[in-house]
Amino acid sequence: MSLTLIIGDKTYSSWSLRAALVLELAGVAYTEQVIAFNRPDSKARMLQHSSAGQVPVLHSPDGVIGDSLAIVEYLAECYPQAALWPQARDARALARSLCAQMHAGFGALRSHLPMDLKRDQPLPTLAPEVLADIQRICAIWLECRQRFAQNGPFLFGAPSIADAYFAPVASRFRSYQVALPVEASAYVDTIYQWPAFQRWYQAAQEEDLP
Repeated sequence: MSLTLIIGDKTYSSWSLRAALVLELAGVAYTEQVIAFNRPDSKARMLQHSSAGQVPVLHSPDGVIGDSLAIVEYLAECYPQAALWPQARDARALARSLCAQMHAGFGALRSHLPMDLKRDQPLPTLAPEVLADIQRICAIWLECRQRFAQNGPFLFGAPSIADAYFAPVASRFRSYQVALPVEASAYVDTIYQWPAFQRWYQAAQEEDLP
């Protein structure tokens, strides 16, 4: 199957990271094309691939797929042997719920702590709404780890789409040096030790940004 993933800057594009991590989990070959943000032609180039003018976009034999959630569901259908969602039905339902929450919510965290893999500096203060988002995310991670820790160090034991969805959040916590509970800090370590994330992170460090 021929697949091409259109992404933004690896330093900044959280949604692109999610799709790329799931492609890595699927273990399939794909071509990557980067459209850098903040360039005069960025929007025009994105519009060549998606009417929404956003990344990521997956070019597949079944057509062009926009939006990270649509992309990962497509990959889960195409590669069931990769077990991209947790295998147990209750865990799979929870994972889908959490990804939907991440996809639609946590606006304060996104706005105040945008993904920046080159950053290593805290903000002077965190707004109450950001602290509320952080508290909620830590509670989500704790629930998953309490229920599924016996299966491995990721949210549901083995790495899954859920980890791809929360990996950019883990990166924000580290980039902005957010103080975290022990369990949440351990999960951030797990993400940073994930080889698929490490490859993306290293590529981000080597990006030539304007």
